[in-house]
Amino acid sequence: MKKAAIVLIMIALIVSLFLALAQKPHAKIIKTGNTKQAVIEIEPGEYQCAQCKMPVEKREYAAQVAIKNGKTWFFDDIGCMALWLGNQPFRQSAVVWVYTRDTHRWINGRDAWYTQLENTPMGYGFGAYEKHAENTLKLDAVIDHMLKGENLTNHTYAKTLLQKTGHR
Repeated sequence: MKKAAIVLIMIALIVSLFLALAQKPHAKIIKTGNTKQAVIEIEPGEYQCAQCKMPVEKREYAAQVAIKNGKTWFFDDIGCMALWLGNQPFRQSAVVWVYTRDTHRWINGRDAWYTQLENTPMGYGFGAYEKHAENTLKLDAVIDHMLKGENLTNHTYAKTLLQKTGHR
């Protein structure tokens, strides 16, 4: 009799847990209705990365991609956005938004300058800047690097990049 009661209590706890989880709002990967392709202000955990599925917790290395039909995707790491966008048929026509490290605002990602040695959420290393600096890249170069696996998660590439830029 005691075993049956314990089993029933355990089942009730498990069912309660599943119901509680089902009622929590889940982070969204895509937002629809953004036909103006404008930047969308985001709250931590409100969206998850379309590439790696991690929640977008900070704007610091975040990015967004919007297309004409109103769909907008969100990314926790610029490298995730570049890898994902590089495989999309609308690569050239999409509006890309990135949050800049120097001016702390959203700008068009095609106007940004990118560094390669940042400590980013997924470790790819790309940071967006509004102002040009030495050894920075444009978006198409970032996409090409990501598609070739040339980022800080590739230890051979990272070592070469660090040597090239004078870091030890």
